[in-house]
Amino acid sequence: MELIALDTNHYRQLLLERKRELSGRIKSIDRDIRHEDLSADWSEQASERENDEVLESLGISSEEELSMIKYALLRIEEGNYFTCAECGEPIPRARLDLLPFTPHCVDCAEKSER
Repeated sequence: MELIALDTNHYRQLLLERKRELSGRIKSIDRDIRHEDLSADWSEQASERENDEVLESLGISSEEELSMIKYALLRIEEGNYFTCAECGEPIPRARLDLLPFTPHCVDCAEKSER
């Protein structure tokens, strides 16, 4: 049981660190999209607007990952972080090491992607 507590703390720290990174990224993207430092040059403004689509896409994917991280932290608090939310089977530690926010085992993740 003590090993699980250590693992839980390890994953909680990874998730919290990533949450901080994403929150900073999202704030930066929001600031950049608002063009608070808008250039006076029309051609530069056009170029900045073209970059908005890329920034929006990055912002959306960051928001999605942030949502998954919040869910993973909730699963830690509820004590079911290491089990698949779909089938209830254990999630391999190697998978959690790569995707600490994943709620699914490999089989269920593959099924949902089809």
